[in-house]
Amino acid sequence: MTSCRTTCPYCGVGCGVTAEINDATVIAVTGDRQHPANAGRLCVKGSTLAETLTTEGRLQHPLVRGERVTWNSALDSVAQKLQAVRRQYGPGAIAFYLSGQLLTEDYYVANKLMKGFLGSANVDTNSRLCMSAAVAAYQRAFGADYVPCSYADLEMSELVVMVGSNAAWTHPVLYQRMVASRKANPAKKIVVIDPRRTETSEAADLHLQIAPGSDAYLFVGLLHYLLGSGNLDTRYIEEHTRGFADALAVAREIDLARVASMTGLETQQIEQFYRLFGTTEKVVTLYSQGINQSASGTDKCNAITNCHLATGRLGRVGMGPFSITGQPNAMGGREVGGLANQLAAHMGFDEADVARVESFWQAPDMAREPGLKAVDMFRAVEAGDIKFLWIMATNPAVSMPDTEQVRRALQNCEFVVLSDCVEDTDTAAYADVLLPAMGWGEKDGTVTNSERCISRQRSLVPATGEARPDWWIVTQVAQRLGFGKAFDYRHPSQIFSEHASLSGYENEGRRDFDISALAGLSEAEYEQLEPTYWPCPSGNPVAEPIAAGRFFTASGLANFIAVQPALPTFDEDAERLLTLNSGRLRDQWHTMTRTGRVPKLMRHRDFFSVSISAEDAMARGLAEGELVHAQACSSSVTALIRIEDTVPRGQVFSPIHWSNQHANRACINGLIPAVTDPVSGQPQLKFSRVSLSPVPVSGWGLLLTRHLPVLPAAAYWSRVVASGGYLTLFAVAASAQLQEVQRDLVNHLQPFATRNIDYQDPGSGDFRNVGLAHGQLVYACYLNADRRRLPDGDWLTAQLAVAPLEDTLPLVAGFNPGSPVSGRLICTCWEVGERAIAQAVKAGARSVECLGEELRCGTQCGSCIPELKRMLLAAAS
Repeated sequence: MTSCRTTCPYCGVGCGVTAEINDATVIAVTGDRQHPANAGRLCVKGSTLAETLTTEGRLQHPLVRGERVTWNSALDSVAQKLQAVRRQYGPGAIAFYLSGQLLTEDYYVANKLMKGFLGSANVDTNSRLCMSAAVAAYQRAFGADYVPCSYADLEMSELVVMVGSNAAWTHPVLYQRMVASRKANPAKKIVVIDPRRTETSEAADLHLQIAPGSDAYLFVGLLHYLLGSGNLDTRYIEEHTRGFADALAVAREIDLARVASMTGLETQQIEQFYRLFGTTEKVVTLYSQGINQSASGTDKCNAITNCHLATGRLGRVGMGPFSITGQPNAMGGREVGGLANQLAAHMGFDEADVARVESFWQAPDMAREPGLKAVDMFRAVEAGDIKFLWIMATNPAVSMPDTEQVRRALQNCEFVVLSDCVEDTDTAAYADVLLPAMGWGEKDGTVTNSERCISRQRSLVPATGEARPDWWIVTQVAQRLGFGKAFDYRHPSQIFSEHASLSGYENEGRRDFDISALAGLSEAEYEQLEPTYWPCPSGNPVAEPIAAGRFFTASGLANFIAVQPALPTFDEDAERLLTLNSGRLRDQWHTMTRTGRVPKLMRHRDFFSVSISAEDAMARGLAEGELVHAQACSSSVTALIRIEDTVPRGQVFSPIHWSNQHANRACINGLIPAVTDPVSGQPQLKFSRVSLSPVPVSGWGLLLTRHLPVLPAAAYWSRVVASGGYLTLFAVAASAQLQEVQRDLVNHLQPFATRNIDYQDPGSGDFRNVGLAHGQLVYACYLNADRRRLPDGDWLTAQLAVAPLEDTLPLVAGFNPGSPVSGRLICTCWEVGERAIAQAVKAGARSVECLGEELRCGTQCGSCIPELKRMLLAAAS
């Protein structure tokens, strides 16, 4: 048995991982105690990484129009088509769409090929969807995309302001670091600004439940307050900034009454927050998608940064405006020019930068102006302007706004190439060529996390099937295009060395991104590279620029931006509708192509649902667990209703993860129009207006199978993976006959079994059918007019593991009195359900620590702690 240190492929925290490997198989994953990001701690997603290393759903061989071909044949097809399109239509007819899941080395060669050798900057990334507003704001304020904070600053701060971030679920390890630092310093305060009452807000000293989209009013109003309260750092403003007067001129119009009117907050709450910010020296404002994913996201980020500039609270320990990224290598993509408006090494498209990169690469056809950003790129695809589209490691048919438009674009595109490790995605259905890429645990390279720390992601096991590294795939195409000399890489260390060299090329401290000290690493040194923060220029170490009061603008001063606050716009008729807010769930990631294959990650929230308040449910005649139709414009989804007191009246919350692989009508981004921020091009993924209406059904079904089932037409279905099979909940439309659905299901299921047992009560519409083979359960199907009479899903899926299955009566009955229901999974790390926790509380457990000692819940990643506290509070009331 051997162990290997690598990095987690999920969120932007960039946790170190130690993998235990036996016989070319990862048998266990734990946190790397030596990694600065997590010091040994992992969230439940990271802890289950070993369970994702399966062949299920993997793209194992190159496919051209559905037919398996050799690598040479597939690569020839891609190169020939790319060359033909370029010759006939020009470089503007080609586009690459990349991903924060790529390693830095993959990103680098794709950008080099496109921007330096094909003559087009039509290279964008799914990172456009999550943090490009933050990038643009840093560039406007500092002259460079420089994140001026570290995770240690969050711990050393005296006040953390969390805006548009449910870090307890989305960045749980970092969130627990913040919570632990407050225990060590009881005077420390946490403010959470979020329209919903989230798990993150459970630990807040102050929760500002702001009206969706109104954040800019709050922070421009804060600048107004700082002036009137005497909390400005006038010396810092005079010596290190410019544009303050213009920013203040706007802020003077945004007084407390205006802020209260626009945000929906009480003036007392606003004043409390303003006083905390004004009188606390060490303040970090941590912001994420709730700020970035807006039609005015860049302005919102700058409104936050303005307040830190005005108080001089940046560039020192425990303070600064901190954008936390969503993906493991969104930062790495920014470093190599992964965005269409950037060149490599944080350079732009001004004449000097273009000439510099052109010279370094010896580029024969250098792009000289920015390319199309994500939303505009897919519009150009639909319009026919882009003929060749190469997508790498992402699923835009689900993750982009207005997904119907994106699917039309993919359908109409002349030639679509998809490099991915997964075959069964919504996007893969539109690809002409599928190229099998290595996934986590197979590929080898580097990633950069949210605090500018470069870490190694190492190969642990052999590749699945014929999968290859993304950098290898790109370079093979480049060589076929005649660029072999510039793309003659044999190992990712060579690419990294070139990337590092470019960062220092003609730099001399003028550009923020400089890792030239790493340019000369040998392959062996690259293999052993420890987590490294940038900047790390060659030669003598230099002070971090912002700490030294030095910025990367032409003047060397930071820029205040005069932010004019604006609320999201919508059609006049939409005022009667509900506001849709979307986000992530605790145990899921993006479109569930990885986490959706781990059974225990599906037990915290199983079937697709949307959440509303009890008042809104009552007004629309909706009840818990019933079916609802949510519509915006011409798109719609069908979901179960969850009634939650965490959702304010007038709002709907939906998770973002579901696709056509997991439910029939659940792609929530189809309800979100492709409105973009004019500065960054980031789409407004956090805001839409929707109508809700009940969906009448004639019955419900629950289906457990060992194989992927084929369902009859259903008003709704949602499927989760179980240990050894699949569990599907479905609803039969009111216009359909239960008997016909029953017949179709039986015809599909019975051939899989050698023995079938069924029960039917025609009067109530109750039907149960169980199939067995070789002493094991093969399938179990239940239909009933009342969903509440269907079996418990956890109990049912456990029957797949029973062998030999001798007593079939409980299966036909749909329950076993001797097997109590565990309830919804609360602690996924230790698989502790609601029932066990409720029993422990009833027996006398009065704290999270007591529950941890008895059941171990809350002792691993800590992301269940807010729910444990909520259960304890409910029991005490």
